[in-house]
Amino acid sequence: MAEKPQPVVVQYCQVCGLPAEYCEFGSEFDKCKPWLIQNAPDLYPDLLKEANAKEADKVADQLQSTGISSADSGSSSEAKQEEVKRLPGGKIKKTEKKEVVIEKVVRNKRKCITTVKGLELFGVKLSDASKKLGKKFATGASVVKGPTDKEQIDVQGDISYDIVEFITETWADVPETAIFFIEDGKKVPAA
Repeated sequence: MAEKPQPVVVQYCQVCGLPAEYCEFGSEFDKCKPWLIQNAPDLYPDLLKEANAKEADKVADQLQSTGISSADSGSSSEAKQEEVKRLPGGKIKKTEKKEVVIEKVVRNKRKCITTVKGLELFGVKLSDASKKLGKKFATGASVVKGPTDKEQIDVQGDISYDIVEFITETWADVPETAIFFIEDGKKVPAA
């Protein structure tokens, strides 16, 4: 009788989350190298040779140096990085900017729709916001999914310039500096 096949044990990289064999194809291979050298040296023998060569160079440099080091602390030259969230597989998810974008779309020559995007980033419930907008401007307002599958508010009519004042008065969490218009394909600040 044939032997029962045993499951394969896969070793995952603690840095990028990929299987160790696939680290070289990830976006963080340079960060994975120390972990791979320590935990999976048989998979990447070139890394081990490279690391040994670098260590030999460091030792040689230390022997040649006379102990004079630069006084650069490095804290003043550090650049502030934008917060990014790492997903499994090395994918990067950027944090969204907190901003409200107002766009006027013309349909059937004279009819307009004003689209409001990004209110939910400030903790505003879109269903309540659409009701308030509909009552304030005496028009139809609804929550719809936009082209990027994010919810937005569509308000009938051209209310783009009156809506900024209403948003800042109704929801104090939304500053006027975070409201932008899209005019001729360009993002223009409302303030």
